[in-house]
Amino acid sequence: MKHILLIQGANLRWLGKRQPEFYGTTTAKELDAQVMAHAEAHGYKLTIEYHDVEGEAIRRIYDAVEEGIDGIVMNPAGFTYAGYALRDCMLGVKDEMPIIEIHITNVSTREIPDVLASAAAGVIYGFGLTGYDIALEAMLKVLDGR
Repeated sequence: MKHILLIQGANLRWLGKRQPEFYGTTTAKELDAQVMAHAEAHGYKLTIEYHDVEGEAIRRIYDAVEEGIDGIVMNPAGFTYAGYALRDCMLGVKDEMPIIEIHITNVSTREIPDVLASAAAGVIYGFGLTGYDIALEAMLKVLDGR
């Protein structure tokens, strides 16, 4: 059974409360239920973690490689525009495990620079919370092609 890790970056635990004009009113708990239902429907194991500190996300990515997790879907959130250390980590594991980056909003139209995109296998943004399902589907296809 494939095992995918979903890493939720800085501030995403406050989804539904923080800036609903951008991110909507769905809570983190409700999003967790949505993506877990996707995993159940498609027959893979999904682990969800929230990290507000970039170093914790970096450590978790390296640990995921050592644990044999198949792939990571990550919404880096606040790490997106200044996460150079995270980018270096992603580049370091690129040959070991694919990482797909997801953003709820279209960060380009919000003029948010994305320093991580060059290290990701792919980037999904601008589709709201549906983007998580799209990113998970993309990860399954990437893993099937390995």
